[in-house]
Amino acid sequence: MEILSSRAILRPADPDAALRFYRDVLGLAVYREFPGGTMFFLGNGLLEVSAHAAEPGAEGATPDAEGAGLRLWLQVRDLAATHTGLADRGVRVLREPRREPWGLDEMWIADPDGTRIVIVEVPPEHPIRRDVR
Repeated sequence: MEILSSRAILRPADPDAALRFYRDVLGLAVYREFPGGTMFFLGNGLLEVSAHAAEPGAEGATPDAEGAGLRLWLQVRDLAATHTGLADRGVRVLREPRREPWGLDEMWIADPDGTRIVIVEVPPEHPIRRDVR
């Protein structure tokens, strides 16, 4: 199977609140709008299928107890500035920025429906670091 493009599809309980969060709070650029929906640019889209730790607080654990479900992974250039900007907009940070054992700097937030969003900065020395400008 050859994949030509991909996207994550959210079906929020409150579409207007989700639209405001992704457009106004996170500042994602609108790709297109259509009756009943809005598509946002997310950079390059990838699907990650990964295990989760069963115990909260265990190495590699997600911040919620159940662990399963959709997560959005958004890479930024400056995690500290992003953290400050989101906090200034009233976004509740579920996990403060920190260096993970796999070498990425991450923080966790959630959208109005509780969808977990990991905000990532790839350090210059990390093997996946690429500047695609």
